Amino acid sequence: MMRDVSSCNTYDYGDAQHWDARYVQEGDSLFDWYQRYSALCPFIRNFIPLTSSPVLVVGSGNAVMSEDMAKDGYEDIMNIDISSVAIPQLKYKQMDARDMSFFPDESFDGIIDKGTESVYLLWLIFKIHGIVY
Repeated sequence: MMRDVSSCNTYDYGDAQHWDARYVQEGDSLFDWYQRYSALCPFIRNFIPLTSSPVLVVGSGNAVMSEDMAKDGYEDIMNIDISSVAIPQLKYKQMDARDMSFFPDESFDGIIDKGTESVYLLWLIFKIHGIVY
């Protein structure tokens, strides 16, 4: 599925209200950034074996990746996203990934981030330089 991103303003990617509005606008549409789990599965399994070990998915949004991981055998998946509107999957917490103090040290055996870091860095660069995309 291709998404029209022509109206996206990357300057707002670090803002929860941007993502809330985007998810409301998209309704029940689901979307996986970059790759679906089926394409990433061999790499994820290489670093995070199929066990009951806790896994954190950062910036889960409304993707089906965690659901696919659960179907594949992962049992303890925590999803976090800055948006309170993103569709809850399995275990879900609305939070800003820039402050992970909610979780004690060593809470997870694996952390998956498909795009949160790059989106945040792009937003930060634009903000620092006053660029509006």
